[in-house]
Amino acid sequence: MNNYTYTYVINRNCKFLLLFIVIVSLLVVSCDTSITNQSGDKLIKLEEIDISRIHHDYKNGNYSIQELISAYINRIKEIDENGPSLNSVLIINPDAIEIAKQLDIEYKQGSIRGPLHGIPVLLKDNIDTHDNMPTTGGSIALKDSYPKKDSYVAMKLREAGAVIIGKANLSEWANFRGEMSSSGWSGVGGQTKNPYVLDRNPCGSSSGSGVAVSANLTVLAIGTETNGSIVCPSTSNGIVGIKPTVGLISRSGIIPISFTQDTPGPMARTLTDATICLGALSGTDSADSKTFNGAGKVYNDYTQFLNNDGLKGKRIGFYTQPLGANYKVDTLMYQAARKIEQLGAEVFEIENLYPAIAAKYSFDVMLYEYKDGLNNYFASLGSDSRIKKLDDLIEFNKNNPIEMEFYNQVYLEMANKKGSLQSEEYLNALENMKLLVGNNGIDKVMDSLNLDAIIAPTGGPAWKTDHTNGDSYQLGSSSPAAMAGYPNITVPMGTIDGLPVGVSFFGKAWSEPLLIEIAYGYESNTNHRQTPKYIESN
Repeated sequence: MNNYTYTYVINRNCKFLLLFIVIVSLLVVSCDTSITNQSGDKLIKLEEIDISRIHHDYKNGNYSIQELISAYINRIKEIDENGPSLNSVLIINPDAIEIAKQLDIEYKQGSIRGPLHGIPVLLKDNIDTHDNMPTTGGSIALKDSYPKKDSYVAMKLREAGAVIIGKANLSEWANFRGEMSSSGWSGVGGQTKNPYVLDRNPCGSSSGSGVAVSANLTVLAIGTETNGSIVCPSTSNGIVGIKPTVGLISRSGIIPISFTQDTPGPMARTLTDATICLGALSGTDSADSKTFNGAGKVYNDYTQFLNNDGLKGKRIGFYTQPLGANYKVDTLMYQAARKIEQLGAEVFEIENLYPAIAAKYSFDVMLYEYKDGLNNYFASLGSDSRIKKLDDLIEFNKNNPIEMEFYNQVYLEMANKKGSLQSEEYLNALENMKLLVGNNGIDKVMDSLNLDAIIAPTGGPAWKTDHTNGDSYQLGSSSPAAMAGYPNITVPMGTIDGLPVGVSFFGKAWSEPLLIEIAYGYESNTNHRQTPKYIESN
């Protein structure tokens, strides 16, 4: 071998070695979701990341819990407070980093609290936390209100290892204050924006929760629903929302509207993440008698019901009453129904589920229970609270220019005129609502057709935010499950002019396992979730 040949072989081998090193380096980088900036701070790719990926990265040392929480806090500051200014987060938890540090210590010691260990969660700001964050309900009247203990939801999240990174903006008083309100507006936080098109409304009342999840400002958020307040902001913001059976998750420590209809629930970008959270929050609470009804019907792990083939052999009712208001939504809904059939289910159209009078009964029930629930909540705040009863709140609002700038407080005033929960009007309304929508409504229809679930469009595309005329709802399907206290799951089913819309799956009480199986069968075979682009207007 001459010198030239020898040199050529060496150079060629060096080139192969260099190429090998580059390829390996690229593979290593591709397995890591983070890089560092010039200051050495870890920059983590947060968009569309899920619980499974985060736990994988913790296990492989790609980043710590503290580094992940810091990244989310920075993203909130960049996107929510600056940038597009979504206005979805009212306050960042000042203790979030310290909580993350403690969870890192536990993780290194091999101690995992639960399925949400190190996972960031935002709470709708009507859910009590006993920490350095107030619980305001969006009202200036409670801007300095610090509850004396955690809500049941906050307690369960901490037990599961979650990091409560802040409180989310909401429609003030969960959008049951007055007429012509704008969803996502509160006296404390102002107007929340839809991340897909910024001049569009996020729906509510769990507005900030829906927007923050969609914009990747958190992995999970907890919303609350009386009628539509989880599923509507979920459909408008292109995410998954689970409104569970009333009693599956305790309401203790949550500013109430209706003892009969209220429930908290998880909001996430995937049904898998929402399902993980649902199991972590479930349980019996002596402070909420509704949870006693779930004995033997509630699970601590709902992920066992996630099934790619969940639609095979199922009988699905197609609730058509919401159709006719928007032909574009109708088109997507019929496409979804056909897809559900292709995935192995039978679909049967249903025109109606209950008589219109049931809505009046529901409204009366809400007014009576609102007064009772608010007065009890205000009493729980102690003697140092400026608001001790509903009378005080109404008077405060009258004298505050911000609170009365856009809309009135007629629902608070109507509730305040109601009597006790022993009144004949209330008891009759409660009995009739349950009978018409539950036993003689959803249950009767499902039994007659031997249905496993009912589907319907969750809502229409987001309308333009308007503080003069208020919300412009076109359609929705939340009322049957809401009034009956039954479960409802919404997942994305497509977009209309860049705005997401969802399909709802609802059914009988405590049917979460079946609904999760069915909804996952649809979600996993369609994957309609799209990341928002923060368009100014369309």
